[in-house]
Amino acid sequence: MRPEHPEQIVQATLDKYARYINAGLAKLYRFADVMTTEWEASGAVIRDIYGKEYLDCSGGPAVFNVGHRHPRVIAAVQEQLDRMPMSVRAMPRQGEADLAELLAQITPGDLQYTFFANSGAEANEGALKLARLATGRTEFVAAEGAFHGKTMGALSASGRDKYKTPFQPLVPGFRHVPFGDIDALDRAVTTRTAAVILEPIQGENGVIIPPDTYLPAVREICTRRGALLILDEVQTGLARTGRMFACEHWGVVPDILTMAKALGGGVVPIGAFTGRPSVWKALESDPYLHSSTFGGNPLACAAGIATIRVIQDEHLAERAGELGGYLLDRLTEVARRHSGIIRQVRGKGLLLGMEFTDPDLVLLVTAEALQRGVIVFYSLNNPATFRIAPPLIITKAQLDRAVMALDESIGVAEALLAEVAADVKTHS
Repeated sequence: MRPEHPEQIVQATLDKYARYINAGLAKLYRFADVMTTEWEASGAVIRDIYGKEYLDCSGGPAVFNVGHRHPRVIAAVQEQLDRMPMSVRAMPRQGEADLAELLAQITPGDLQYTFFANSGAEANEGALKLARLATGRTEFVAAEGAFHGKTMGALSASGRDKYKTPFQPLVPGFRHVPFGDIDALDRAVTTRTAAVILEPIQGENGVIIPPDTYLPAVREICTRRGALLILDEVQTGLARTGRMFACEHWGVVPDILTMAKALGGGVVPIGAFTGRPSVWKALESDPYLHSSTFGGNPLACAAGIATIRVIQDEHLAERAGELGGYLLDRLTEVARRHSGIIRQVRGKGLLLGMEFTDPDLVLLVTAEALQRGVIVFYSLNNPATFRIAPPLIITKAQLDRAVMALDESIGVAEALLAEVAADVKTHS
């Protein structure tokens, strides 16, 4: 049920953003003409406070793999909420143990032990700490364009200076090499390297997919040099790319795998890192070397268990692969029609990127798409690209509607660009 006088709520919300959250963010919303607020959601559909419907083609990004408010996830969390929402942490917790067991079953290879956190950045922080602890080494190799989070350690591993420079000096010992360049990585990994940390597919860099030989070669180099391999599956994990985890496309088993975003079913935040027994031994002598007040809490674990069961029972990995291929074909057709401003469409499963010739075009297209009821996000590390990462339960008909809206929005951007070019020519 929507409230009376929604316009008053919208105005008050924007005013409070300006006064109590961030004035720059409030200006951004106003500049983009986002004069509404989100109100309710179900499946792949968002409704704003006025009742207008939007197709969620961003997924949070990559949070709502099972859709918004999946009834099985809601029911599991509600049952736990009625019984015991938070833990006193004085005795073992069944939900945490059950979710850890489930992750050991669905992660590749011999990954077995899990630590639960609250976000992807926290999961990556823990993975970096564990790598130093287990190897006794202090250096890391990461990729240019990477995004691992914005806490100090995760930010140090990330690969865009815009987000790093204001916070220098960051954690020392990180070296960055071009993503997909195995020779550069081979030169960078030494006997001082604790771990190589990579995304199997770079999400915030605009959905960059490495050559098929890359990750297997990275695995071999790490093994040969005694360095650990950390794979960040925060965006790509939980069936997003057509496999439960993206590294399975290349048959690679990391030493530590991180996840978050979709694990909570879009209901409760949760992050995790899962490691091999040989790595986890470093934590046995003092299990509290790394800890979290809310990590592995009962509500989050209930959501995580229900989410994984939904993904399995509804065959969402297979669905993501099939629908992803269909969507890639449709968007490639759109790109051909607008080849003057679109450089490339790429993706795997339901994680796709559309790269434009100018970042300003991406902002215009995303704003136009929002007006047409489709939500997409630009990529933080590659603002010339927007990502499409819808819920995996989205229908083919809904994807068709989204493609039509994007096609129209791109047409508006293209026409505006032509108009500006003509105006410049007239006055030159």
